Amino acid sequence: MKTVIDPRRGDIEDDASSTKRRSLLSLVGSLLGEISLLRLAMAWILLLAVPGLILGFAPIVASAWIGMASRRMMSAYAVICLLLLAVIVALGWFGGRGLFRLAESSFWSLHSLAVQPGYAACREGLRHLAERALSSRATAAQLARLRAAATVAAGLVLCGLAALVLMIAWPSSRWTAGISDFASPHRLAIMVLANCVVLVAAYLAAAAFVWTIADATMAQPRDLDEFHMRPLGGRTWRIAHLSDIHVVGERYGFRIESGRSGPRGNERLRQALKQLEMLDASDPLDAILITGDVTDAGRSAEWAEFLDALTCHPRLAERVLVSPGNHDVNIVDRANPARLHLPTSPNRRLRRIRVLSAVGALQGRRVRVVDRATGRLGGSLAEALEPHLGEMASFADTGRPRASRALTELWTRVFPMVLPPDRDDGLGFILLNSNADTHFSFTNALGIITVEQARGIETAAAQFPRACWVIALHHHPVEYPRVAKTLAERIGTALINGKWFIRRLRPLAGRAVLMHGHRHIDWIGECGGLLIVSAPSPVMEATDNLDSYFYIQTLAVGADRHLTLLHPQRITVEGQPGA
Repeated sequence: MKTVIDPRRGDIEDDASSTKRRSLLSLVGSLLGEISLLRLAMAWILLLAVPGLILGFAPIVASAWIGMASRRMMSAYAVICLLLLAVIVALGWFGGRGLFRLAESSFWSLHSLAVQPGYAACREGLRHLAERALSSRATAAQLARLRAAATVAAGLVLCGLAALVLMIAWPSSRWTAGISDFASPHRLAIMVLANCVVLVAAYLAAAAFVWTIADATMAQPRDLDEFHMRPLGGRTWRIAHLSDIHVVGERYGFRIESGRSGPRGNERLRQALKQLEMLDASDPLDAILITGDVTDAGRSAEWAEFLDALTCHPRLAERVLVSPGNHDVNIVDRANPARLHLPTSPNRRLRRIRVLSAVGALQGRRVRVVDRATGRLGGSLAEALEPHLGEMASFADTGRPRASRALTELWTRVFPMVLPPDRDDGLGFILLNSNADTHFSFTNALGIITVEQARGIETAAAQFPRACWVIALHHHPVEYPRVAKTLAERIGTALINGKWFIRRLRPLAGRAVLMHGHRHIDWIGECGGLLIVSAPSPVMEATDNLDSYFYIQTLAVGADRHLTLLHPQRITVEGQPGA
């Protein structure tokens, strides 16, 4: 039977969210038409309005209380206030870690919402104009100086705009008040809003200035021009680096981002696994690293397809290491990418449970978690999950918030996951969760590395001071030294605190390589003494009839104990000409 429209080839509906088939302006227009205004209002109230009003109201209340307490120190009201203050201090003391995580998350969320997009847009816009004006014969050094100058200009522009807003709002702000001021709600509301604007503008100005200095003074990333030869007498490791495989749950399903510009179903992944099986038989692999976006939308059917594919290759499965990507934990709705995800929604925890369940089955007995109480590596991931298996199953079945409270802490505590080296001077793996907490699709691709995860890396490195490390994350820590094609490539996808993260890893220079995905393209370079490897996506950039590829990276350690890269082996995944 032949149909007029072959359903296996898809149709325009499969391109609804495709960044390959539709322009960014077209996608934004569709998203705006699909947004639930009620959910949008609730999200912004919870994420911005409430914290902003608290910031603006706090100094007014504090000054009024201090003034009244100084006049009526022994009154019953003052005693109650002192007791309340003691309770707040006690909560901060005993719940300090949770409060710190909340403060850190809020800080970087504000940064990602207000600073990073504006800064990146201004910087990349200036780079576009300058790079087009330059001759195509410009040297790499000239381009590096140009990018540094654009960085400074972008930071100064953003800092100047924030300072202007601060100056406009300052006359209406007020930082001290008396009890009588509370009798006029209208005047009080104006003061609170003005205080909020002043504080946020001051933060933006300071953050943009600090960001500019940190970005401009840091060594620019550069391409790795030459690869080392296999060292005599040194150790080598072969690592198959895959990323962004975007497993779908339907036999003929298309990916959210690629639509009909990408392959159908999961046949491309099955081919890659078959090739890895043959390559491993002739020259064994030490690890198969998948740096995020294992699934296309974090759905149960997608994880089932991924695990089923690995079941056919048990010798490979026992060496697979996985870190989560934004499509695994932050995609709200595969059918409607504009659907908002409220901070209180249980679906975020549900996707995290799916990740923990899958990676626990794959690597739970091999990787270990950091014991922050002792400052050393603790037990395995499987042991960390064991006390919570009942809660995980219950929440996956019912979605009740009561069953999810401990699971939020569990998700934070298991990262980084560490596969220790087989000996003191061997190669270990550190798997990070670089996904920022995001609540709607406009920002679901942003990344962040928390201070706790950075400390976990330092803990593992201190326990094995002679070892070398592969640090796996999903997001790119630096922008590649290439002329940008479109602003959409670099806005809304970055690791927000990438430059801070690179600086934090300086003690591991010469002993660590960062491997990531997210951008779907291959790049090998260096920044701050750290090797950085980006993996292409074998499924996102080619239709069924075209070839795609991935790489096997060979790492080596010579007599100087420095970690180096040998020339990578490119593995082609052949297309299906008749498709």
